[in-house]
Amino acid sequence: MTAAVLGVERSVTGRRWRPRLENEKLALALAQRLDLPDVIARVLAARGVGVETAEAFLNPTLKALLPDPFAVTDMETAAIRLADAVMAGETVGIFGDYDVDGATSSALLSRFLRHVGGAVEVHIPDRIKEGYGPNAPALVGLMDRGARVVVTVDCGISAHEPLRLAAEAGLDVIVLDHHVAEADLPRAHAVVNPNRLDDTSGLTQLAAVGVTFLTVVAVNRLLRERGWYGARSEPDLMAWLDLVALGTVCDAVPLAGLNRALVTQGLKVMGRRGNPGLNALADIARLTEAPGAYHAGFVLGPRINAGGRVGEPDLGVRLLCTESADEAVGLAMRLDGYNTARRDIEQAVLEAALVEGDRAMAADPAVIVVAAEGWHPGVIGIVASRLAERFHRPAFVVAIGDGIGKGSGRSLPGVDLGAAVTAARQAGLLINGGGHPMAAGITVAAERLAELTVFLQDRVAAIGPERRTVPDIGVDGALAPGAATPDLVATVERIGPFGVGNAEPRFAVANARVVRADVVGGDHVRCVLGGGDGARLKAIAFRAVGHPLGQALMTTGGASLHLAGHLRANRWQGREDAQLVIDDAAPV
Repeated sequence: MTAAVLGVERSVTGRRWRPRLENEKLALALAQRLDLPDVIARVLAARGVGVETAEAFLNPTLKALLPDPFAVTDMETAAIRLADAVMAGETVGIFGDYDVDGATSSALLSRFLRHVGGAVEVHIPDRIKEGYGPNAPALVGLMDRGARVVVTVDCGISAHEPLRLAAEAGLDVIVLDHHVAEADLPRAHAVVNPNRLDDTSGLTQLAAVGVTFLTVVAVNRLLRERGWYGARSEPDLMAWLDLVALGTVCDAVPLAGLNRALVTQGLKVMGRRGNPGLNALADIARLTEAPGAYHAGFVLGPRINAGGRVGEPDLGVRLLCTESADEAVGLAMRLDGYNTARRDIEQAVLEAALVEGDRAMAADPAVIVVAAEGWHPGVIGIVASRLAERFHRPAFVVAIGDGIGKGSGRSLPGVDLGAAVTAARQAGLLINGGGHPMAAGITVAAERLAELTVFLQDRVAAIGPERRTVPDIGVDGALAPGAATPDLVATVERIGPFGVGNAEPRFAVANARVVRADVVGGDHVRCVLGGGDGARLKAIAFRAVGHPLGQALMTTGGASLHLAGHLRANRWQGREDAQLVIDDAAPV
Protein backbone atom coordinates (compact mmCIF):
# COMPACT_ATOMS: atom_id res chain seq x y z
CA MET A 1 0.00 0.00 0.00
CA THR A 2 1.32 3.43 -0.95
CA ALA A 3 1.93 5.98 1.79
CA ALA A 4 -1.01 8.22 2.69
CA VAL A 5 -0.94 11.82 1.47
CA LEU A 6 0.53 14.02 4.24
CA GLY A 7 0.49 10.91 6.42
CA VAL A 8 -3.29 11.10 6.91
CA GLU A 9 -4.34 7.56 7.78
CA ARG A 10 -7.62 8.62 9.42
CA SER A 11 -9.14 12.06 8.93
CA VAL A 12 -11.79 13.75 11.04
CA THR A 13 -14.38 11.96 8.89
CA GLY A 14 -12.61 8.63 9.32
CA ARG A 15 -10.98 8.40 5.90
CA ARG A 16 -7.49 7.70 4.60
CA TRP A 17 -6.01 10.09 2.04
CA ARG A 18 -4.92 7.87 -0.84
CA PRO A 19 -2.66 9.24 -3.58
CA ARG A 20 -4.43 8.87 -6.91
CA LEU A 21 -1.23 8.88 -8.97
CA GLU A 22 0.37 5.45 -9.15
CA ASN A 23 2.48 5.89 -12.28
CA GLU A 24 5.00 8.68 -11.82
CA LYS A 25 6.75 7.74 -15.08
CA LEU A 26 3.57 8.27 -17.09
CA ALA A 27 3.09 11.70 -15.51
CA LEU A 28 6.66 12.66 -16.41
CA ALA A 29 6.23 11.42 -19.99
CA LEU A 30 3.01 13.41 -20.41
CA ALA A 31 4.64 16.58 -19.10
CA GLN A 32 7.74 16.24 -21.26
CA ARG A 33 6.38 14.92 -24.54
CA LEU A 34 3.23 17.06 -24.66
CA ASP A 35 4.64 20.12 -22.89
CA LEU A 36 1.93 20.00 -20.24
CA PRO A 37 2.08 21.67 -16.83
CA ASP A 38 3.12 19.23 -14.13
CA VAL A 39 -0.22 19.41 -12.34
CA ILE A 40 -2.11 18.57 -15.54
CA ALA A 41 0.22 15.70 -16.33
CA ARG A 42 -0.14 14.21 -12.85
CA VAL A 43 -3.92 14.44 -12.87
CA LEU A 44 -4.17 12.89 -16.35
CA ALA A 45 -1.81 10.07 -15.44
CA ALA A 46 -3.82 9.35 -12.29
CA ARG A 47 -6.86 8.83 -14.50
CA GLY A 48 -5.06 6.46 -16.86
CA VAL A 49 -4.79 8.91 -19.75
CA GLY A 50 -1.78 7.98 -21.87
CA VAL A 51 0.50 9.97 -24.16
CA GLU A 52 -1.40 8.81 -27.26
CA THR A 53 -4.84 9.69 -25.89
CA ALA A 54 -4.10 12.89 -23.96
CA GLU A 55 -4.81 15.29 -26.84
CA ALA A 56 -8.21 13.71 -27.57
CA PHE A 57 -8.98 13.75 -23.85
CA LEU A 58 -8.15 17.43 -23.45
CA ASN A 59 -9.90 18.43 -26.67
CA PRO A 60 -12.78 16.01 -27.30
CA THR A 61 -14.71 16.64 -30.51
CA LEU A 62 -17.86 15.12 -31.92
CA LYS A 63 -16.22 15.02 -35.33
CA ALA A 64 -13.75 12.48 -33.99
CA LEU A 65 -16.00 10.61 -31.55
CA LEU A 66 -19.58 10.62 -32.90
CA PRO A 67 -20.32 7.11 -34.24
CA ASP A 68 -22.62 6.03 -37.02
CA PRO A 69 -25.97 5.89 -35.17
CA PHE A 70 -27.04 2.90 -37.22
CA ALA A 71 -24.37 0.86 -35.44
CA VAL A 72 -26.82 0.60 -32.52
CA THR A 73 -29.06 -2.44 -32.76
CA ASP A 74 -32.61 -1.66 -33.98
CA MET A 75 -31.73 1.97 -34.72
CA GLU A 76 -32.55 1.66 -38.41
CA THR A 77 -35.98 0.18 -37.66
CA ALA A 78 -36.71 2.97 -35.16
CA ALA A 79 -35.45 5.75 -37.44
CA ILE A 80 -37.44 4.54 -40.44
CA ARG A 81 -40.65 4.39 -38.38
CA LEU A 82 -40.14 7.91 -37.04
CA ALA A 83 -39.21 9.33 -40.44
CA ASP A 84 -42.31 7.70 -41.90
CA ALA A 85 -44.43 9.23 -39.13
CA VAL A 86 -43.10 12.72 -39.79
CA MET A 87 -43.64 12.51 -43.53
CA ALA A 88 -47.13 11.02 -43.16
CA GLY A 89 -48.25 13.64 -40.65
CA GLU A 90 -48.73 11.07 -37.89
CA THR A 91 -48.70 12.20 -34.26
CA VAL A 92 -45.76 10.82 -32.27
CA GLY A 93 -46.29 10.19 -28.57
CA ILE A 94 -43.38 10.56 -26.16
CA PHE A 95 -43.45 8.80 -22.80
CA GLY A 96 -40.55 10.08 -20.72
CA ASP A 97 -39.13 9.42 -17.29
CA TYR A 98 -39.58 12.12 -14.65
CA ASP A 99 -35.88 12.71 -13.91
CA VAL A 100 -33.48 15.09 -15.71
CA ASP A 101 -32.32 12.44 -18.18
CA GLY A 102 -35.92 11.70 -19.06
CA ALA A 103 -36.87 15.37 -19.27
CA THR A 104 -33.96 16.31 -21.52
CA SER A 105 -34.52 13.24 -23.71
CA SER A 106 -38.21 14.09 -24.08
CA ALA A 107 -37.47 17.76 -24.79
CA LEU A 108 -34.78 16.94 -27.35
CA LEU A 109 -36.98 14.51 -29.28
CA SER A 110 -39.97 16.84 -29.06
CA ARG A 111 -37.98 19.87 -30.27
CA PHE A 112 -36.57 17.91 -33.19
CA LEU A 113 -39.86 16.39 -34.33
CA ARG A 114 -41.70 19.70 -34.14
CA HIS A 115 -38.91 21.50 -36.02
CA VAL A 116 -39.12 19.05 -38.91
CA GLY A 117 -42.89 19.34 -39.14
CA GLY A 118 -44.01 16.50 -36.90
CA ALA A 119 -46.88 16.50 -34.40
CA VAL A 120 -46.01 15.51 -30.82
CA GLU A 121 -47.83 14.57 -27.62
CA VAL A 122 -45.75 14.19 -24.46
CA HIS A 123 -46.59 12.33 -21.26
CA ILE A 124 -44.44 12.36 -18.11
CA PRO A 125 -45.80 10.00 -15.42
CA ASP A 126 -46.66 11.10 -11.90
CA ARG A 127 -44.15 9.48 -9.56
CA ILE A 128 -46.74 8.88 -6.84
CA LYS A 129 -49.80 7.92 -8.89
CA GLU A 130 -48.19 6.06 -11.80
CA GLY A 131 -44.76 5.01 -10.55
CA TYR A 132 -41.73 4.45 -12.75
CA GLY A 133 -41.88 3.45 -16.38
CA PRO A 134 -44.56 2.98 -19.03
CA ASN A 135 -48.02 1.97 -17.93
CA ALA A 136 -50.80 0.74 -20.19
CA PRO A 137 -53.39 3.45 -19.36
CA ALA A 138 -50.93 6.24 -20.19
CA LEU A 139 -49.84 4.57 -23.43
CA VAL A 140 -53.44 4.08 -24.50
CA GLY A 141 -54.09 7.69 -23.45
CA LEU A 142 -51.45 8.86 -25.90
CA MET A 143 -53.15 6.75 -28.54
CA ASP A 144 -56.46 8.45 -27.72
CA ARG A 145 -54.72 11.81 -28.28
CA GLY A 146 -53.89 10.73 -31.82
CA ALA A 147 -50.57 8.94 -31.52
CA ARG A 148 -50.03 5.78 -33.51
CA VAL A 149 -46.36 5.51 -32.57
CA VAL A 150 -45.03 6.15 -29.06
CA VAL A 151 -41.39 6.54 -28.06
CA THR A 152 -40.45 5.68 -24.50
CA VAL A 153 -37.34 7.59 -23.46
CA ASP A 154 -35.17 6.67 -20.47
CA CYS A 155 -37.55 3.83 -19.65
CA GLY A 156 -39.31 0.85 -21.17
CA ILE A 157 -36.65 -1.84 -21.27
CA SER A 158 -38.35 -3.81 -18.47
CA ALA A 159 -41.97 -2.81 -19.16
CA HIS A 160 -43.02 -6.15 -20.65
CA GLU A 161 -46.71 -6.18 -19.71
CA PRO A 162 -47.55 -2.52 -20.53
CA LEU A 163 -45.81 -2.75 -23.90
CA ARG A 164 -47.56 -6.02 -24.71
CA LEU A 165 -50.92 -4.40 -24.01
CA ALA A 166 -49.97 -1.37 -26.09
CA ALA A 167 -49.00 -3.56 -29.03
CA GLU A 168 -52.27 -5.46 -28.79
CA ALA A 169 -54.09 -2.12 -28.87
CA GLY A 170 -52.38 -1.36 -32.20
CA LEU A 171 -49.68 1.01 -30.99
CA ASP A 172 -46.17 0.96 -32.41
CA VAL A 173 -43.80 1.49 -29.46
CA ILE A 174 -40.15 2.43 -29.87
CA VAL A 175 -38.02 2.03 -26.75
CA LEU A 176 -35.08 4.41 -26.32
CA ASP A 177 -33.37 3.36 -23.12
CA HIS A 178 -29.98 2.76 -21.55
CA HIS A 179 -30.80 0.78 -18.43
CA VAL A 180 -29.61 -2.79 -17.93
CA ALA A 181 -31.41 -5.12 -20.33
CA GLU A 182 -32.20 -8.81 -20.07
CA ALA A 183 -32.17 -11.40 -22.83
CA ASP A 184 -35.98 -11.28 -22.95
CA LEU A 185 -36.85 -7.93 -24.50
CA PRO A 186 -40.28 -6.27 -24.29
CA ARG A 187 -42.63 -6.49 -27.24
CA ALA A 188 -42.02 -3.34 -29.28
CA HIS A 189 -41.60 -2.09 -32.83
CA ALA A 190 -37.95 -1.35 -32.00
CA VAL A 191 -35.79 -1.52 -28.87
CA VAL A 192 -32.84 0.86 -29.08
CA ASN A 193 -30.60 0.34 -26.09
CA PRO A 194 -26.79 0.03 -26.22
CA ASN A 195 -27.08 -2.16 -23.12
CA ARG A 196 -29.00 -4.84 -25.00
CA LEU A 197 -27.10 -8.10 -24.70
CA ASP A 198 -26.96 -8.40 -28.50
CA ASP A 199 -25.80 -4.82 -29.14
CA THR A 200 -22.24 -4.49 -30.43
CA SER A 201 -21.99 -0.70 -30.74
CA GLY A 202 -19.84 -0.35 -27.62
CA LEU A 203 -21.90 2.65 -26.46
CA THR A 204 -22.99 1.16 -23.15
CA GLN A 205 -22.07 4.26 -21.14
CA LEU A 206 -24.49 6.61 -22.88
CA ALA A 207 -27.27 8.26 -20.90
CA ALA A 208 -30.75 8.06 -22.37
CA VAL A 209 -30.37 11.58 -23.77
CA GLY A 210 -27.25 10.39 -25.61
CA VAL A 211 -29.22 7.51 -27.11
CA THR A 212 -31.96 9.98 -28.05
CA PHE A 213 -29.44 12.30 -29.70
CA LEU A 214 -28.13 9.44 -31.85
CA THR A 215 -31.72 8.62 -32.78
CA VAL A 216 -32.32 12.23 -33.82
CA VAL A 217 -29.14 12.12 -35.93
CA ALA A 218 -30.38 8.93 -37.61
CA VAL A 219 -33.88 10.25 -38.34
CA ASN A 220 -32.47 13.53 -39.59
CA ARG A 221 -30.20 11.67 -42.01
CA LEU A 222 -33.13 9.67 -43.40
CA LEU A 223 -35.27 12.79 -43.85
CA ARG A 224 -32.40 14.51 -45.67
CA GLU A 225 -31.89 11.52 -47.95
CA ARG A 226 -35.63 11.45 -48.74
CA GLY A 227 -35.59 15.12 -49.75
CA TRP A 228 -37.75 16.25 -46.83
CA TYR A 229 -35.76 19.47 -46.44
CA GLY A 230 -36.39 20.70 -49.92
CA ALA A 231 -39.13 23.05 -48.73
CA ARG A 232 -38.14 23.53 -45.10
CA SER A 233 -34.97 24.25 -43.14
CA GLU A 234 -32.88 21.40 -41.79
CA PRO A 235 -32.40 21.69 -38.02
CA ASP A 236 -29.03 22.47 -36.45
CA LEU A 237 -28.73 19.46 -34.19
CA MET A 238 -25.70 20.91 -32.45
CA ALA A 239 -27.89 23.72 -31.06
CA TRP A 240 -29.59 21.17 -28.78
CA LEU A 241 -26.41 19.79 -27.26
CA ASP A 242 -27.12 21.86 -24.14
CA LEU A 243 -29.94 19.41 -23.40
CA VAL A 244 -27.64 16.44 -24.06
CA ALA A 245 -24.97 17.82 -21.73
CA LEU A 246 -27.48 18.49 -18.95
CA GLY A 247 -29.03 15.03 -19.05
CA THR A 248 -25.68 13.26 -19.35
CA VAL A 249 -24.16 15.05 -16.35
CA CYS A 250 -27.24 14.64 -14.17
CA ASP A 251 -27.58 10.91 -14.85
CA ALA A 252 -24.07 10.29 -13.49
CA VAL A 253 -22.84 8.24 -16.45
CA PRO A 254 -19.08 8.14 -17.07
CA LEU A 255 -17.73 11.31 -18.69
CA ALA A 256 -15.44 9.46 -21.06
CA GLY A 257 -15.33 8.93 -24.80
CA LEU A 258 -18.46 10.14 -26.59
CA ASN A 259 -20.07 11.34 -23.34
CA ARG A 260 -17.09 13.60 -22.73
CA ALA A 261 -17.43 15.17 -26.17
CA LEU A 262 -21.20 15.59 -25.82
CA VAL A 263 -20.84 17.35 -22.48
CA THR A 264 -17.84 19.47 -23.50
CA GLN A 265 -19.57 20.78 -26.60
CA GLY A 266 -22.98 20.94 -24.92
CA LEU A 267 -21.72 23.19 -22.13
CA LYS A 268 -20.41 25.59 -24.78
CA VAL A 269 -23.89 25.66 -26.32
CA MET A 270 -25.44 26.20 -22.90
CA GLY A 271 -23.13 29.17 -22.39
CA ARG A 272 -24.61 30.83 -25.50
CA ARG A 273 -27.98 30.95 -23.70
CA GLY A 274 -30.08 29.87 -26.66
CA ASN A 275 -32.68 27.92 -24.64
CA PRO A 276 -35.22 30.25 -23.00
CA GLY A 277 -36.05 27.73 -20.28
CA LEU A 278 -32.46 27.13 -19.25
CA ASN A 279 -31.83 30.89 -19.36
CA ALA A 280 -34.72 31.58 -16.99
CA LEU A 281 -33.64 28.79 -14.67
CA ALA A 282 -30.07 30.09 -14.61
CA ASP A 283 -31.33 33.57 -13.77
CA ILE A 284 -33.55 32.26 -10.97
CA ALA A 285 -30.54 30.36 -9.57
CA ARG A 286 -28.38 33.51 -9.86
CA LEU A 287 -25.98 31.76 -12.19
CA THR A 288 -23.95 34.52 -13.83
CA GLU A 289 -20.82 32.67 -14.93
CA ALA A 290 -20.26 30.31 -17.83
CA PRO A 291 -21.95 27.03 -16.89
CA GLY A 292 -19.86 23.97 -16.16
CA ALA A 293 -20.65 20.38 -15.26
CA TYR A 294 -20.99 21.42 -11.61
CA HIS A 295 -23.70 23.95 -12.46
CA ALA A 296 -25.51 21.41 -14.64
CA GLY A 297 -25.41 18.76 -11.93
CA PHE A 298 -25.97 20.79 -8.79
CA VAL A 299 -27.65 24.07 -9.80
CA LEU A 300 -29.85 23.48 -12.86
CA GLY A 301 -30.48 19.74 -12.61
CA PRO A 302 -32.01 19.67 -9.12
CA ARG A 303 -34.49 22.38 -10.05
CA ILE A 304 -35.62 20.53 -13.18
CA ASN A 305 -35.87 17.36 -11.10
CA ALA A 306 -37.98 19.05 -8.45
CA GLY A 307 -41.15 19.01 -10.55
CA GLY A 308 -40.99 15.24 -10.92
CA ARG A 309 -40.02 14.73 -7.28
CA VAL A 310 -42.52 16.81 -5.33
CA GLY A 311 -44.53 18.87 -7.83
CA GLU A 312 -45.80 18.67 -11.39
CA PRO A 313 -43.91 15.99 -13.35
CA ASP A 314 -44.14 17.66 -16.77
CA LEU A 315 -42.80 21.07 -15.70
CA GLY A 316 -39.20 20.22 -16.61
CA VAL A 317 -40.08 19.18 -20.16
CA ARG A 318 -42.31 22.21 -20.63
CA LEU A 319 -39.51 24.50 -19.44
CA LEU A 320 -36.95 22.93 -21.79
CA CYS A 321 -39.33 23.03 -24.77
CA THR A 322 -40.79 26.52 -24.52
CA GLU A 323 -39.77 29.27 -26.90
CA SER A 324 -41.49 31.96 -24.84
CA ALA A 325 -39.26 33.91 -22.45
CA ASP A 326 -42.29 34.95 -20.37
CA GLU A 327 -43.56 31.39 -20.05
CA ALA A 328 -40.04 30.22 -19.21
CA VAL A 329 -39.80 32.66 -16.29
CA GLY A 330 -43.09 31.43 -14.85
CA LEU A 331 -42.12 27.78 -15.18
CA ALA A 332 -38.67 28.40 -13.73
CA MET A 333 -40.16 30.16 -10.72
CA ARG A 334 -42.49 27.25 -10.05
CA LEU A 335 -39.65 24.75 -10.33
CA ASP A 336 -37.52 26.84 -7.99
CA GLY A 337 -40.35 26.85 -5.47
CA TYR A 338 -40.72 23.09 -5.73
CA ASN A 339 -36.97 22.76 -5.26
CA THR A 340 -37.18 24.69 -1.99
CA ALA A 341 -39.96 22.39 -0.82
CA ARG A 342 -37.94 19.40 -1.94
CA ARG A 343 -34.99 20.46 0.19
CA ASP A 344 -37.16 20.68 3.31
CA ILE A 345 -38.71 17.26 2.68
CA GLU A 346 -35.31 15.80 1.86
CA GLN A 347 -33.78 17.07 5.10
CA ALA A 348 -36.47 15.42 7.21
CA VAL A 349 -36.13 12.08 5.43
CA LEU A 350 -32.33 12.30 5.49
CA GLU A 351 -32.20 12.80 9.25
CA ALA A 352 -34.36 9.71 9.81
CA ALA A 353 -32.46 7.66 7.22
CA LEU A 354 -29.11 8.51 8.80
CA VAL A 355 -30.31 7.12 12.11
CA GLU A 356 -31.32 3.90 10.37
CA GLY A 357 -28.04 3.87 8.46
CA ASP A 358 -26.02 4.13 11.67
CA ARG A 359 -27.89 1.12 13.02
CA ALA A 360 -27.32 -0.85 9.81
CA MET A 361 -23.59 -0.12 9.83
CA ALA A 362 -23.20 -2.05 13.08
CA ALA A 363 -23.38 -5.23 10.99
CA ASP A 364 -20.75 -3.99 8.46
CA PRO A 365 -23.12 -4.52 5.50
CA ALA A 366 -22.13 -4.76 1.86
CA VAL A 367 -25.08 -2.51 1.02
CA ILE A 368 -27.22 -0.31 3.26
CA VAL A 369 -30.98 -0.79 2.98
CA VAL A 370 -33.20 1.50 5.07
CA ALA A 371 -36.98 1.80 4.92
CA ALA A 372 -39.86 3.50 6.67
CA GLU A 373 -43.53 4.37 6.32
CA GLY A 374 -44.26 7.92 5.28
CA TRP A 375 -41.00 8.84 3.57
CA HIS A 376 -41.64 10.88 0.42
CA PRO A 377 -40.78 8.79 -2.66
CA GLY A 378 -39.67 11.93 -4.48
CA VAL A 379 -36.53 12.44 -2.38
CA ILE A 380 -35.35 8.91 -1.71
CA GLY A 381 -32.82 8.96 -4.56
CA ILE A 382 -31.13 12.05 -3.20
CA VAL A 383 -31.14 10.59 0.31
CA ALA A 384 -29.64 7.36 -0.99
CA SER A 385 -26.80 9.41 -2.50
CA ARG A 386 -26.19 11.08 0.86
CA LEU A 387 -26.10 7.71 2.62
CA ALA A 388 -23.66 6.28 0.09
CA GLU A 389 -21.41 9.31 0.61
CA ARG A 390 -21.64 9.17 4.40
CA PHE A 391 -21.19 5.44 4.93
CA HIS A 392 -19.10 4.56 1.86
CA ARG A 393 -21.47 1.77 0.91
CA PRO A 394 -24.04 1.38 -1.86
CA ALA A 395 -27.36 2.41 -0.35
CA PHE A 396 -31.07 1.86 -0.93
CA VAL A 397 -33.74 4.05 0.62
CA VAL A 398 -37.27 2.62 0.53
CA ALA A 399 -40.48 4.59 1.10
CA ILE A 400 -43.33 2.31 2.22
CA GLY A 401 -46.99 3.08 1.68
CA ASP A 402 -50.07 0.85 1.41
CA GLY A 403 -47.94 -2.26 1.73
CA ILE A 404 -45.66 -1.34 -1.20
CA GLY A 405 -42.08 -0.14 -0.95
CA LYS A 406 -40.70 2.21 -3.59
CA GLY A 407 -36.94 2.34 -3.35
CA SER A 408 -34.03 4.12 -4.95
CA GLY A 409 -30.41 3.01 -4.82
CA ARG A 410 -27.09 4.76 -5.39
CA SER A 411 -23.83 2.96 -5.83
CA LEU A 412 -20.07 3.34 -5.58
CA PRO A 413 -17.55 2.66 -8.36
CA GLY A 414 -17.14 -1.07 -8.86
CA VAL A 415 -20.64 -2.07 -7.73
CA ASP A 416 -23.22 -2.52 -10.50
CA LEU A 417 -26.54 -1.87 -8.76
CA GLY A 418 -28.48 -2.23 -12.00
CA ALA A 419 -27.26 -5.82 -12.36
CA ALA A 420 -28.10 -6.57 -8.73
CA VAL A 421 -31.64 -5.24 -9.12
CA THR A 422 -32.14 -7.14 -12.37
CA ALA A 423 -31.08 -10.34 -10.59
CA ALA A 424 -33.53 -9.62 -7.77
CA ARG A 425 -36.36 -9.14 -10.23
CA GLN A 426 -35.45 -12.36 -12.01
CA ALA A 427 -35.51 -14.10 -8.62
CA GLY A 428 -39.11 -12.98 -8.15
CA LEU A 429 -38.37 -10.61 -5.26
CA LEU A 430 -39.54 -7.42 -6.94
CA ILE A 431 -42.74 -6.11 -8.42
CA ASN A 432 -40.59 -4.00 -10.72
CA GLY A 433 -37.04 -2.72 -10.87
CA GLY A 434 -34.14 -1.72 -13.07
CA GLY A 435 -31.27 0.67 -13.42
CA HIS A 436 -27.68 1.09 -14.44
CA PRO A 437 -24.40 0.57 -12.54
CA MET A 438 -24.54 3.73 -10.41
CA ALA A 439 -28.29 4.02 -9.76
CA ALA A 440 -31.33 1.78 -9.62
CA GLY A 441 -34.98 1.80 -8.65
CA ILE A 442 -37.15 -0.90 -7.11
CA THR A 443 -40.79 -1.59 -6.27
CA VAL A 444 -41.22 -4.33 -3.68
CA ALA A 445 -43.99 -5.75 -1.53
CA ALA A 446 -43.33 -4.60 2.05
CA GLU A 447 -43.48 -8.16 3.40
CA ARG A 448 -40.64 -9.19 1.08
CA LEU A 449 -38.31 -6.34 1.98
CA ALA A 450 -36.33 -8.37 4.53
CA GLU A 451 -35.84 -11.19 2.00
CA LEU A 452 -34.79 -8.66 -0.64
CA THR A 453 -32.28 -7.09 1.75
CA VAL A 454 -30.58 -10.44 2.35
CA PHE A 455 -30.47 -11.07 -1.39
CA LEU A 456 -28.91 -7.68 -2.10
CA GLN A 457 -26.36 -8.12 0.68
CA ASP A 458 -25.21 -11.43 -0.80
CA ARG A 459 -25.28 -10.15 -4.37
CA VAL A 460 -23.36 -6.92 -3.71
CA ALA A 461 -20.84 -8.70 -1.51
CA ALA A 462 -20.17 -11.08 -4.40
CA ILE A 463 -19.80 -8.45 -7.14
CA GLY A 464 -18.44 -5.48 -5.23
CA PRO A 465 -14.90 -4.59 -4.19
CA GLU A 466 -13.58 -5.71 -0.85
CA ARG A 467 -14.79 -3.38 1.89
CA ARG A 468 -12.08 -1.46 3.67
CA THR A 469 -11.90 -1.07 7.44
CA VAL A 470 -10.91 2.54 6.80
CA PRO A 471 -12.53 4.09 3.68
CA ASP A 472 -10.38 6.42 1.61
CA ILE A 473 -10.58 9.41 -0.68
CA GLY A 474 -8.28 10.04 -3.61
CA VAL A 475 -5.92 13.04 -3.55
CA ASP A 476 -4.11 14.31 -6.63
CA GLY A 477 -1.44 16.38 -4.91
CA ALA A 478 -0.56 18.77 -2.10
CA LEU A 479 -0.15 22.53 -2.29
CA ALA A 480 0.25 25.59 -0.08
CA PRO A 481 -2.50 28.24 0.18
CA GLY A 482 -0.39 30.68 -1.84
CA ALA A 483 -0.22 28.22 -4.76
CA ALA A 484 -4.01 28.13 -5.10
CA THR A 485 -4.43 30.88 -7.68
CA PRO A 486 -6.98 31.65 -10.40
CA ASP A 487 -4.35 30.59 -12.94
CA LEU A 488 -4.09 27.18 -11.30
CA VAL A 489 -7.89 26.87 -11.27
CA ALA A 490 -7.98 27.69 -14.99
CA THR A 491 -5.28 25.11 -15.64
CA VAL A 492 -7.17 22.42 -13.75
CA GLU A 493 -10.39 23.25 -15.59
CA ARG A 494 -8.72 22.12 -18.82
CA ILE A 495 -9.17 18.56 -17.59
CA GLY A 496 -12.94 18.95 -17.22
CA PRO A 497 -15.78 18.36 -17.51
CA PHE A 498 -15.71 16.42 -14.24
CA GLY A 499 -18.02 13.70 -13.10
CA VAL A 500 -18.25 9.94 -12.99
CA GLY A 501 -15.23 8.45 -14.76
CA ASN A 502 -13.31 11.72 -14.55
CA ALA A 503 -13.22 12.71 -10.91
CA GLU A 504 -12.66 16.37 -10.16
CA PRO A 505 -9.07 16.81 -8.96
CA ARG A 506 -8.71 16.95 -5.19
CA PHE A 507 -5.80 18.69 -3.55
CA ALA A 508 -4.47 18.61 -0.02
CA VAL A 509 -3.58 21.94 1.55
CA ALA A 510 -0.92 21.30 4.17
CA ASN A 511 -0.64 23.08 7.52
CA ALA A 512 -3.51 25.49 6.93
CA ARG A 513 -4.61 27.79 9.73
CA VAL A 514 -8.30 28.69 9.89
CA VAL A 515 -8.10 32.46 10.22
CA ARG A 516 -11.87 32.89 10.25
CA ALA A 517 -14.85 30.54 10.10
CA ASP A 518 -18.57 31.25 10.11
CA VAL A 519 -21.83 29.58 9.13
CA VAL A 520 -23.58 30.61 5.91
CA GLY A 521 -26.71 29.31 4.23
CA GLY A 522 -27.78 27.49 7.38
CA ASP A 523 -25.44 24.51 7.20
CA HIS A 524 -22.29 25.53 5.27
CA VAL A 525 -19.03 26.57 6.91
CA ARG A 526 -17.20 29.43 5.20
CA CYS A 527 -13.52 29.92 6.03
CA VAL A 528 -10.47 32.00 5.33
CA LEU A 529 -7.29 29.94 5.43
CA GLY A 530 -3.79 31.16 6.14
CA GLY A 531 -0.50 29.62 5.13
CA GLY A 532 3.03 29.89 6.46
CA ASP A 533 3.90 32.24 3.60
CA GLY A 534 1.25 34.73 4.73
CA ALA A 535 -1.08 33.91 1.83
CA ARG A 536 -4.85 33.73 2.31
CA LEU A 537 -7.26 31.32 0.62
CA LYS A 538 -11.05 31.41 0.67
CA ALA A 539 -12.72 28.11 1.45
CA ILE A 540 -16.13 26.60 2.10
CA ALA A 541 -17.40 23.24 3.39
CA PHE A 542 -20.92 22.47 2.19
CA ARG A 543 -23.46 20.80 4.52
CA ALA A 544 -20.78 20.58 7.24
CA VAL A 545 -22.57 22.11 10.21
CA GLY A 546 -23.31 19.46 12.82
CA HIS A 547 -20.83 17.02 11.30
CA PRO A 548 -17.20 16.24 12.26
CA LEU A 549 -15.80 18.31 9.38
CA GLY A 550 -17.72 21.42 10.38
CA GLN A 551 -16.82 20.96 14.01
CA ALA A 552 -13.11 20.67 13.15
CA LEU A 553 -13.21 23.88 11.10
CA MET A 554 -15.13 25.86 13.71
CA THR A 555 -13.11 24.79 16.76
CA THR A 556 -9.46 24.75 15.69
CA GLY A 557 -8.40 27.02 18.52
CA GLY A 558 -5.60 28.38 16.35
CA ALA A 559 -4.16 24.96 15.53
CA SER A 560 -3.29 24.09 11.92
CA LEU A 561 -5.12 21.49 9.88
CA HIS A 562 -4.42 19.50 6.74
CA LEU A 563 -7.38 20.09 4.41
CA ALA A 564 -8.52 18.24 1.29
CA GLY A 565 -10.87 19.59 -1.35
CA HIS A 566 -11.48 20.88 -4.85
CA LEU A 567 -10.22 24.17 -6.26
CA ARG A 568 -12.86 26.25 -7.98
CA ALA A 569 -13.18 29.80 -9.20
CA ASN A 570 -15.05 32.19 -6.93
CA ARG A 571 -16.39 35.00 -9.09
CA TRP A 572 -18.08 37.98 -7.46
CA GLN A 573 -18.71 41.52 -8.71
CA GLY A 574 -16.16 41.24 -11.49
CA ARG A 575 -13.44 39.77 -9.30
CA GLU A 576 -12.19 36.21 -9.54
CA ASP A 577 -10.41 34.33 -6.74
CA ALA A 578 -9.54 30.73 -6.11
CA GLN A 579 -11.63 28.93 -3.51
CA LEU A 580 -11.13 25.56 -1.84
CA VAL A 581 -14.30 23.50 -1.50
CA ILE A 582 -13.35 21.47 1.56
CA ASP A 583 -14.53 17.89 1.89
CA ASP A 584 -12.16 16.58 4.57
CA ALA A 585 -9.72 17.66 7.26
CA ALA A 586 -7.10 16.09 9.49
CA PRO A 587 -5.07 17.32 12.45
CA VAL A 588 -1.42 18.13 11.75
